[in-house]
Amino acid sequence: MKKTLVAYFSASGVTKKVALKMADAIGADTFEIEPAVKYTRADLNWMDKRSRSTLEMQDRSCRPAMAKRPDLEPYELILVGFPVWWYREPSIIDTFMESADFTGKTVVPFCTSGGSELGDSTENMQALARSAKVLNGRRFSASASAAELKEWALQF
Repeated sequence: MKKTLVAYFSASGVTKKVALKMADAIGADTFEIEPAVKYTRADLNWMDKRSRSTLEMQDRSCRPAMAKRPDLEPYELILVGFPVWWYREPSIIDTFMESADFTGKTVVPFCTSGGSELGDSTENMQALARSAKVLNGRRFSASASAAELKEWALQF
């Protein structure tokens, strides 16, 4: 198996739960993509047109600062998890994709959502990390089993 990292951003804990279960199932390392300034409940109120998350998602050039940068050098495969925001990856994922050298890396996004799929996240992530090979990913529910996550992740 390729040396694998499960990197994830989780606003409410759902993506974190799925990411940790996946990493445990396949024996991968983890990296939590954390914003330098944590999101508050008010920041995440998508119904508020002035909330932080809404404003970030309206500005495609927005790059929220990350609390720490990852060391991707030891990894061949990077599984990147996130909740779907406005039918795509959150802006902090864009920051992550621009934060490191992805040369020779395979990146596969996965998302958590009650129903929304990845949208154009794969294409966006490929454009931000041109040196990576970004493959099509998948949406998982909060209740995804370890067996389901393992079967998916091991295909790469």
